[in-house]
Amino acid sequence: MDFETVMAELEALGKERTKKMYISNGAHEPLFGVATGAMKPIAKKIKINQLLAEELYATGNYDAMYFAGIIADPKAMTDSDFERWIEAAYYYMLSDYVVAVTLSESDIAQDVADKWIASGDELRMSAGWSCYCWLLGNRKDNEFSESKIAHMLDMVKNTIHDSPERTKSSMNNFLYTVGISYLPLHEKAIETSKEVGIVEVKRDKKKSSFLNAYESIQKEIDRGRVGFKRKYVRC
Repeated sequence: MDFETVMAELEALGKERTKKMYISNGAHEPLFGVATGAMKPIAKKIKINQLLAEELYATGNYDAMYFAGIIADPKAMTDSDFERWIEAAYYYMLSDYVVAVTLSESDIAQDVADKWIASGDELRMSAGWSCYCWLLGNRKDNEFSESKIAHMLDMVKNTIHDSPERTKSSMNNFLYTVGISYLPLHEKAIETSKEVGIVEVKRDKKKSSFLNAYESIQKEIDRGRVGFKRKYVRC
């Protein structure tokens, strides 16, 4: 399938209601309003195609950018490719669910994520923390430095309440993910989440949301899900 065909198929799958929902969450034109599940049949036909992914991502069309993440070849992407992608990711669904997910399947994931976490830029930081969530929830525990993850937990404890709003959400998710999916620091994550307490995330024109990683971890412990790993990161 070529670029024009994919764009035409995505446009045909667009729904006005979905489009309105995406826009209310932070997406903007151009976009068609395609439900992510509706993209699967096209993805099955294409499988992996990095050149096509780059063409689609460069459109700035939200649905095309999202679909680009599904068919991208993360291992073919370089540091500068990921920089270009994060630069264009204008809201959290792109930074955390397209760029961070794609990055998590690359061999340079931790290096790039570390750089983004240290950047001071809200969505870059959010993508960096999110990338670690995808990594920890999928890769074996021995692929990570325990001292590094412990240091990151301390960083969350010391800075989460003063961080940018979207970054707070991803940092909170990191606490939860370490507590469930990274057994060496399960106890430390519980202690840290207790110390952090409730995190308020302010949102434009909407009520604040209140996050509690400690409660979320406890729920998963009750369900017997400690040590949970995903088989796949991308849908």
